[in-house]
Amino acid sequence: MTGQPPPTLDTPRLHLRPVGPEDAEATGALMTPAVSRWLASWPLPFTVAMARERIALSRSLAEAEQALSVAVTARGTGDLLGWIMLHRTRDDPRVATLGYWLGEAHQRRGLLREAATALLPVAAAWLDVDRIEASAHPDNDGSFAVMRACGMTFRRETVIHAPARNRDETVHIYAIERDALTPPSGTARR
Repeated sequence: MTGQPPPTLDTPRLHLRPVGPEDAEATGALMTPAVSRWLASWPLPFTVAMARERIALSRSLAEAEQALSVAVTARGTGDLLGWIMLHRTRDDPRVATLGYWLGEAHQRRGLLREAATALLPVAAAWLDVDRIEASAHPDNDGSFAVMRACGMTFRRETVIHAPARNRDETVHIYAIERDALTPPSGTARR
């Protein structure tokens, strides 16, 4: 653990910062059926009150250096576009799970690739983990493209419980070791 405040990063198009109370309304508005359908723990309806609770929990976990939840915002306007989350796993605190999403209007423009490739090396160092894993439904090609852009490779197929839909679902798990992460050029850390 680093004892440092959560990281803030700038990429060519994005500003990445810890989620805050000011993100609650936009988070609730961005969580639509088309977004939630791919996320195991973001149910619908996802209200502003639920967003406030999730943000408070995220900030508490960041203070304890157990997780990092980052607001993906537009660099020019500061508009919230989505989230990236990393959490230590229960089974092994040296491993973090990665999750991410963007609002519908912001998808298919390479924004998550830009954000995740910049954030992962910094987040792995901040959380002091050895490996980052991510999972997605086998049909979620966009998510796998983000994982591959980060250097992650397929490790296994498994079944997880998706509380957002209260059912078990098959996912593919990808992973990368910390020493294989390289910050891209053009990323500034503050």
